[in-house]
Amino acid sequence: MNTFSGFIYSALEWITKFAYINVLWILFTLAGGIILGLYPATTALYAVVRDWLKGNTDAPVAASFFHFYKRDFIKSNKLGLFITALGLLVLLNLQYIQASPALTWIHIPLFAFVLLFILFICYVFPAFVHFDVTTRKVMHHAFLLLLVNPLHTAAMALMLAAAFFLMSLLPALLFIFGASVFAFITMWICFHMLQKVGRTNAS
Repeated sequence: MNTFSGFIYSALEWITKFAYINVLWILFTLAGGIILGLYPATTALYAVVRDWLKGNTDAPVAASFFHFYKRDFIKSNKLGLFITALGLLVLLNLQYIQASPALTWIHIPLFAFVLLFILFICYVFPAFVHFDVTTRKVMHHAFLLLLVNPLHTAAMALMLAAAFFLMSLLPALLFIFGASVFAFITMWICFHMLQKVGRTNAS
C-alpha cells in the first residue's frame, strides 16, 4: 500500500469512527429516555474521544462506549441536574431579552451569563472525563479551565464556529457527525491544555 492509499484508508477509517460514535451517542441517549440518557451518553462520547487522544485507538468503540455509559450513569446524571438548572436560567434570560422592547445596559450581564454558560458547557464534559472527582469539583475544574487560558477558549470557539458553518452547508452532516465533532474539538483543546499544565507542574 503506497503512502496516498494509506492516507485515504486512514481518513475513511476515522470518518467511519466519528459517524459510528455519533450514532452510538444518539442511540444511548434514546435508550435512557433522552432525559436520563443524554448526559451518560455525552460523557461516554467524551471518554472514548479522550482515549483516542491518548493513543488508545484500537479498543472496540461500542464496548468502550457502553463501559463508560454504564460506569458513569449516576454520576453524569447528577452533573446533568446542575447543567439543566443553569440551562433553565439561560432560557429565562433569553426570554427576558427577547421580550424587552430595546437593548439597554441592563442586558450586558445577561448576555455575559449566556456566553459564560455556552463556554462552560465546552469545558464541563472534558473536565468530567479527565478528573476523577465529585460533581462539584468537576464544575470547579471546568470554570478554571475556562478562565485559565482565554486563547484556548478563543481557538475553541473559532474551530466550533467553522465546523458548524461547514456542516450547516449540508445539514445531514450535523446529524451524522455533529456531536462527535463537537466532542473531539473541545476534548482536543482541553486535553492539550491539561498536558501543558501537567508538564509545567512537573518541571
